[in-house]
Amino acid sequence: MKAKKPGRALRVADQIAKDLAALIPVEVRDPRVGLVTITGCEVTPDYAHAKVYFTVLGREPEECAEGLNAAAGMLRNHLFKNLRIHTVPTLHFTHDASVAKGFEMDALIKRAMAETPAGER
Repeated sequence: MKAKKPGRALRVADQIAKDLAALIPVEVRDPRVGLVTITGCEVTPDYAHAKVYFTVLGREPEECAEGLNAAAGMLRNHLFKNLRIHTVPTLHFTHDASVAKGFEMDALIKRAMAETPAGER
């Protein structure tokens, strides 16, 4: 069997992220899911699994992940209609903590800059 090209996996992951960003606000009615932003997607080389990263506003991330994972089968069905690949990956939603960590780092830098005298910068 011919090996799949890694560039194609990246394109498939990007398309999954774009499609999910459009589908979730329209199709997911679970009250545990708030305002979700899809921040990224990683697909295994055999396209069996996709890890979808998200951030959420106004809800607990763990609670939102439960709601999204409960809707994963329905979302996968919608993806099957849009994607032109033989196997649509099983979706696994994971909260993306990198955005929150970025805000924390930014706050630390600002605080350090404010505490440092102007002559020492």
